[in-house]
Amino acid sequence: MLTAAACLVLPVAACGGSSTSAPATTQATATPAGAQPTGAVTLSTAQPPWPLPTDARPYLAAAGLQVQGAETLTVHYHAHLDIIDKDAAVTVAPDIGFVITNGQATGITSLHTHDASGLVHIESQTDVPFTLGQLFTEWGVRLTTGQVGGLVSGRGNVVRVYVNGTPFTGDPATIVLRPHQEIALWYGSSSSKPQVPSTYNFPAGT
Repeated sequence: MLTAAACLVLPVAACGGSSTSAPATTQATATPAGAQPTGAVTLSTAQPPWPLPTDARPYLAAAGLQVQGAETLTVHYHAHLDIIDKDAAVTVAPDIGFVITNGQATGITSLHTHDASGLVHIESQTDVPFTLGQLFTEWGVRLTTGQVGGLVSGRGNVVRVYVNGTPFTGDPATIVLRPHQEIALWYGSSSSKPQVPSTYNFPAGT
């Protein structure tokens, strides 16, 4: 968990826990839409939950995101992510997009999470697009058509993607994040009718 001192290093809205366990992984090259990867990183194909990478920096670089010393709020909005595995909620890791050194937050990207609520923060100097693929690359989790980490379509199960309650049939990594957007990644039996949220109760003033 980030210490109070870490909150002083970076003026964040909330500070949440951070895992230092390495995920079970397979080798892959991160290619999120809207970003030029800087090299190969190891993206998790394990079953959830998915901890953060031990060293975030190569994953942030692979996502095409710059590390900053503090949040920049010139452009500031939020989206929300739900991941559902056979009707059970999967925790979205807190502190995605942070560099943690000796328990201290020493850097942050424009695309990050603070807690396990699934609230995704976009805080940037300029109004440039950010994608769901970049968030998952930061997290160190493989996201492609029909795959979220170890949740893979096949053998009677499917990955389904929804944006504001509407089915999305393309590559989920290409979804451009927008203000007050609700994204749901659902995994379960191909014969099931998913029950997914179409909206999220965003905090007042966000």
